[in-house]
Amino acid sequence: MTEILQKLGMPAPASSHAQGIDDFIGYIHLLMLALFIGWMGYYVLALFRFRKGANPKADYTGVKSSMSTYLEIGVALIEAVLLVGFAIPLWAHAVDEMPVGKGDPKTDPIELQIMGMQFKWNAHFAGPDGKMGRQIQTEASQGNPFGIDAKDPAAKDDVVCVAGEPFKLPVNREAICRISSMDVIHSFKVAALRVGQDAIPGMSIPVHFKPTKIGKFVVTCAQLCGSGHSVMRGDFEVVSQEDFDKWFAEKSKAGGGGNSFE
Repeated sequence: MTEILQKLGMPAPASSHAQGIDDFIGYIHLLMLALFIGWMGYYVLALFRFRKGANPKADYTGVKSSMSTYLEIGVALIEAVLLVGFAIPLWAHAVDEMPVGKGDPKTDPIELQIMGMQFKWNAHFAGPDGKMGRQIQTEASQGNPFGIDAKDPAAKDDVVCVAGEPFKLPVNREAICRISSMDVIHSFKVAALRVGQDAIPGMSIPVHFKPTKIGKFVVTCAQLCGSGHSVMRGDFEVVSQEDFDKWFAEKSKAGGGGNSFE
């Protein structure tokens, strides 16, 4: 199924849950194809069977058959299977089964904040101390979208990437992104990871995934957010744990950094 979707334009899956999403999309399209063929076949049959030449006099009783009822019940059952067997478990995994760390900094989930703003994406990691600097909403600005209090000692080693510089994530390790917005509603989307979540001002919404392929990926905004919506994109890179540790150490020693990714 994944190979067919890729031929239709879907990027190759790059997260542990992507296969389940692809299978679900494929089953829905197969159902839609079956319905299309079935209903179009019935439409052509009806045009032929009930044409004026074969039925010069109107029949006000019509065809008496329970077939349509059985077909409707069959379609409803298939949709119920898709909902209960695929959609609900996938949704439960996305929102309820949040990964939990075991106290190992090398294997525990990476946690970061993602902030959308017109028309950029920004990322914020806690430093080696494991604590994010205090954030003051009224201090948020273009140069400091998270409103980080520079006077807070916990903020000194935070890793911050704002409009211009890609952030990085380690491969085969869970990541928990807490999505928010500084201004209007945006939507954080990474098609290759099969991840999408609206970014809503005043809310911090967690999204988790495990990237399984090393490479560079694009973050897009899937919510019309203003005149620059079409150019609102970000870049991040999935790297080995060793390369991530090196990048993270360099960034935290530099005090985060004021560059950006876009």
